[in-house]
Amino acid sequence: MKKAVVLYIIPFILYIALLGVMPQMEPDETRYSLIPSAMNQTGNYVTPHIKNTIYLEKPPLAYWVTALSFRILGENDFSARLFTGLCAWGCILLTFFIGRHFRDEKTGLYAAAVLTISVLPFILGRLNILDMPLTFFLCLSIWLGYLSLTSEKKKYLYYLFYFSCALAFLTKGIIGVAFPFAILVIWLVWAGRWRQILQLISPVGILIFLVVVCPWLYLAQKENADFLWFFFVREHFLRFTTQMHGKSEPFYYFLPIIIGGTIPWSVYLIQACRLRRKAITEWLYDKDENKFLAVWFLFILIFYSVSSSKLIPYIVPVFLPVALFAGSIFRYYEEELLEASGNKKIFCRLMVFIQSLIILMALLGVPALKRYADPDQGLVIMTSGFWWFYAAPALLAAILMIFLPDWIARKYRSGWFLTIYLLCCLLLTSIIFLLNDFLSPYRSTLVIRDEIARHVPPDQLLYQYRVNYYGIDFYNKIRTPVVEDFGELSDGIAKMPAEERKKYFLSVDDFHKIIRQEKEIYCITKRSKKLAELKMNPWKIDVLWGNGEFFLLRIRN
Repeated sequence: MKKAVVLYIIPFILYIALLGVMPQMEPDETRYSLIPSAMNQTGNYVTPHIKNTIYLEKPPLAYWVTALSFRILGENDFSARLFTGLCAWGCILLTFFIGRHFRDEKTGLYAAAVLTISVLPFILGRLNILDMPLTFFLCLSIWLGYLSLTSEKKKYLYYLFYFSCALAFLTKGIIGVAFPFAILVIWLVWAGRWRQILQLISPVGILIFLVVVCPWLYLAQKENADFLWFFFVREHFLRFTTQMHGKSEPFYYFLPIIIGGTIPWSVYLIQACRLRRKAITEWLYDKDENKFLAVWFLFILIFYSVSSSKLIPYIVPVFLPVALFAGSIFRYYEEELLEASGNKKIFCRLMVFIQSLIILMALLGVPALKRYADPDQGLVIMTSGFWWFYAAPALLAAILMIFLPDWIARKYRSGWFLTIYLLCCLLLTSIIFLLNDFLSPYRSTLVIRDEIARHVPPDQLLYQYRVNYYGIDFYNKIRTPVVEDFGELSDGIAKMPAEERKKYFLSVDDFHKIIRQEKEIYCITKRSKKLAELKMNPWKIDVLWGNGEFFLLRIRN
């Protein structure tokens, strides 16, 4: 495979060039755009604010970088996601360097290619959330720590290790430090190198870490008296040990996510693994290297599996060791290209066929489900006239994936994995446009931006009735009062001045009082059920715009 294609051209297309295709989704992406936007507006880069409330749940590194991106490129979907896209690209390059160090450049390219076409990293690498930046700095820390322990007389690696741990900490907190040290210590013990554990302790490295991290911790505590308790106890210890952020998922929650996240390349791994099962261990890395990657994978998986707080993006760091193992297997299998026979051949072809069939059914089934749309149940199925135009490349890729890689291999004795890689890239690229067509009308408030500008006078407040869409504030550059949907903002709201809190964060009764006092007000709400609640009152309600998910209303007393 060509180095430029795998490391630069394809990642640039998938993770950078197409970042602006989809608008930002509610609520996570717009939250992480509204915060850096507020930083630029207020000049306060110490205490994050959202809708003028203090928001200390996460450290500020991603906010700082996005704020800088906004300064340079303007506030738009591309600049909001640029940091995430660059970190995803960084993970691909890091995977290449690890594979090259363990084996050779060719293995590194295969591993980087596998990570590129893994659907979960692909999706999260294009969203303006913190998990991909965390994944990059966390995995970089793990790798630099490994290099510092295995490379003689290179003290600067320890310093880089601590510096990357500091960046991981400033991205999402304590796990940025705890994970690298825990993984490295466990690996040293397992590999019989426990005497090297003390080598991880570097006074200069600790000083570097403190110099990077402590200024923000000090300033944040100075501005917020309860910061240290809130950040370290509530957002770390209590999040891990309690169900404060929702119900606990089962222990095995992440296993199907990992398997599903390796689609669409993983079905071909079955073919590569079944042909010479005894030789697979020869296709991996040296014993200690395999142990290192295994600890990397298992520690993160087990840690989050026993945690009371489980969210899909948490597990992304395990995809780097997965890609490294799979890339090595693919590389050595393609060099032999042994044809399966009998039941093995049938099984391998069947798995590829089933995957393509599922993809085809999903692509063909979405437009057919439109007539079953039910906004009150969240089953809004919306597709535009461009659906089939966007779906055509994905349909073609899904069909060709059934037979084209094996046909290329038989004809040219090479190109098997490259064909898989390019078809997967075509499929994923098409998915970007399909998701935009399918999700944007009811998961992004960009769809209503122009309607708000057209219907709501500039001197009027736009109320959000029992919803809280950060994107309305971000896209329309306004401040919207929220009626009884405070959620994660509750702690910050409690610290606001009473007069401001009464104006911008209202109960339903307060909202009703305002309607009775004012000649007319404007509000936005979600789904027909909430609209029906408002219509039960004796007011004249004009639906200025609606699409089944969002409703822009004018209410007159």
